[in-house]
Amino acid sequence: MKHPRCPSFSCGPLRDISYPFRSEGDPPECGEPRYQLACVDGNKTIWDIHQPGTYYYVTEIPNINPHSFYSFLDSNFTVVDANLANGSCSTLPLQSLSRTSIDNLGFVDFEFTWATFVSCTRMIVNSTYNPVPCLSKTDAFAYVILSSEALHLDYAERSCSFLAMTPITLDPERMQVMNGNIYSLEHPTTEYVSQLLKRGFPVPIATYLPKSVGDCLKDSAKSFWTNIFGGGILSPRFFFAQSGVALIGYIAPLAIFLFLAHKLWREKKSVDAVEKFLRSQKALVPRRYAYTDLIAITGHFREKLGQGGYGSVFKGVFPGGVLVAVKMLLSNSRCNGEEFINDVSTIGRIHHVNVIKLVGFCSEGSKRALVYEYMPNGSLDKHIFSANGVAGRRTFTWDKLNDIALGIARGINYLHQGCDKRILHFDIKPQNILLDRNFTPKVADFGLAKLYPKDTSLVSMSTTRGTTGYIAPELISRSFGVISHKSDVYSFGMLLMEMAGGRRNADPRAENSSQAYYPSWIYDRLTQPEIREISTTFDISEGSESCALLDCGVFRSPAMSEVVEMLEADVNSLEMLLKPFFS
Repeated sequence: MKHPRCPSFSCGPLRDISYPFRSEGDPPECGEPRYQLACVDGNKTIWDIHQPGTYYYVTEIPNINPHSFYSFLDSNFTVVDANLANGSCSTLPLQSLSRTSIDNLGFVDFEFTWATFVSCTRMIVNSTYNPVPCLSKTDAFAYVILSSEALHLDYAERSCSFLAMTPITLDPERMQVMNGNIYSLEHPTTEYVSQLLKRGFPVPIATYLPKSVGDCLKDSAKSFWTNIFGGGILSPRFFFAQSGVALIGYIAPLAIFLFLAHKLWREKKSVDAVEKFLRSQKALVPRRYAYTDLIAITGHFREKLGQGGYGSVFKGVFPGGVLVAVKMLLSNSRCNGEEFINDVSTIGRIHHVNVIKLVGFCSEGSKRALVYEYMPNGSLDKHIFSANGVAGRRTFTWDKLNDIALGIARGINYLHQGCDKRILHFDIKPQNILLDRNFTPKVADFGLAKLYPKDTSLVSMSTTRGTTGYIAPELISRSFGVISHKSDVYSFGMLLMEMAGGRRNADPRAENSSQAYYPSWIYDRLTQPEIREISTTFDISEGSESCALLDCGVFRSPAMSEVVEMLEADVNSLEMLLKPFFS
């Protein structure tokens, strides 16, 4: 607080400047070091943020009562870059002020509006790119991008290069919100851009900051020894009572400190392992995004697309307009960071028309995410089931259903045979088949996937994986057989029957156990000539018969490559297989 030896000072139009500000040469107890000001030429107040080459003129300081906490709430002082004070549009900040430098000053709770200036080799037709004619040249077009988050240039147009970045103050009536945190100006003129730069930006006054853990421990220890040896006559009862309270007050912060230190050490060890692995696999993994990048892409995770057992999926968009799906993984969804990165490096190298493309990933401490291409037509289950999960109006023709089934089979076969390592999905179901704008199927959601060498025929697994209605029997009990890549074939067969019949595999409304078990029910329908006709529940046609004959995991479990050949062949060349043994 203000000390008797700390008189107020003035500089130019700013009068009676006092705590928390201090002037050069003031005693150490005066003001806050972060708010040290200098008076130049008798009329210019300079705030040095200790970033080389960067100086700011202070243009406004509020009246603050240093003895009142509430006087500091919502109090700001206004600064402007020294190179922008003349208001010339042709000048830019001496040095860009990064978000890191602001956070290091203790202004972590303050939100700036950022102006990022870029120079492009061609004209950009994008509402988020506001032209700045006074900075443009014959062979370079200048633009300013305004956003609530510091712009990451990874999202900028490829023809653009960075010029400068600075916080500014916008007029709300002259801006439009674009993509959640990107702003667009209405008809920005040269004069208005100059005015924005000259206006500067407000900086919050933050003085009541939490004490460090070390200060808390020191205060607790001081209180402990003061209570015991602080003088005065205490009865034994009060002595031990106060000693006990003081001891708890000393040990509790110490225990919390040790717990947090151990937790941070474990997290750092895990992060170090991930970073080491990333450096060794740098050429093999897809693009890495920071967590702040994901916040910008998703607009603070505004639009949620879905929720799964391994995390939530949010819709994201780059400034260029490219849509993506960001899956935020739960903190306990992976055993360790190295396994996560190892899977990412493998899945990131998958390039197949029927497998979802992994655009990038995020790994920052416990925060892990996967960034996929966006599928506008959603998942397959929304097109083959009605709202109550039973047969409804069919979305696709039989030819289109066959094309979709063939695409899914090719995608799974690629995972089994086309990669360096065999990728077993273990969760093939309609919800994990996504459709692009042309309804091309993409195998997605590798949350349960495992990687194995191609020459490994048997798979070891400690826990059951999969979804009821699609999970292979051997995944439930080893008495049904060994776990292998053919477990995916079984799930695919169940998926095919759902596509053909528009009915879920596990039907709780079935009148008997045979009907409840869908493969058995279909087999009975196909082998009884008197009911081989169109039904409101299941259409016995060439397409559905072909799909039903391919309940591969139930009957004889062929390899996925054989399934592809079956779907590509004429239905009349397929033979009726044996009765399902689960009936």
